[in-house]
Amino acid sequence: MGVVSAVADAVVVLFALTITLSFPLFGGQSVLPPSLYPAPLQDFKRWYVAEFGDYLLAQPPAFLRCLFWLELVFLWPLAIATLYGVLARRRWAATASLMAGVSTLTSSSAILGEILFSGRATTKLLLLYVPYIVFAVIATLRGLCSCSAPSPASSAQKKKRV
Repeated sequence: MGVVSAVADAVVVLFALTITLSFPLFGGQSVLPPSLYPAPLQDFKRWYVAEFGDYLLAQPPAFLRCLFWLELVFLWPLAIATLYGVLARRRWAATASLMAGVSTLTSSSAILGEILFSGRATTKLLLLYVPYIVFAVIATLRGLCSCSAPSPASSAQKKKRV
């Protein structure tokens, strides 16, 4: 079970790192003032929209702007906490991972539903969004099935109580 737990931790770290870095630099451009972003980051977003055909980022609908605010206020700090918690092996990392996974799964489901049912989905665009669903499921399962062995300190405390 240790290997599965280590792989899940690695996936969650990659997931949290992706959110931690990409959202403030990229996703936040849809809701924050353009003056906060240097020209190269704005150019990168324009390139991404053209290259991947991401019509949602080109003209974000109201629901997507609301999801971006949710990610900015809730998910981004939670991803930072999850990243720290998993790397530092904190007990609460499972809870943070569960919350980040469920939040991302909810947001990604709405976005993926829009993409699939709009008839405007490209293979490139789907290949970009589907991994977030996979990462979110793994992060949620990691939070639910925290498979780490109990720490020696907690075992010693249990023995003292008996």
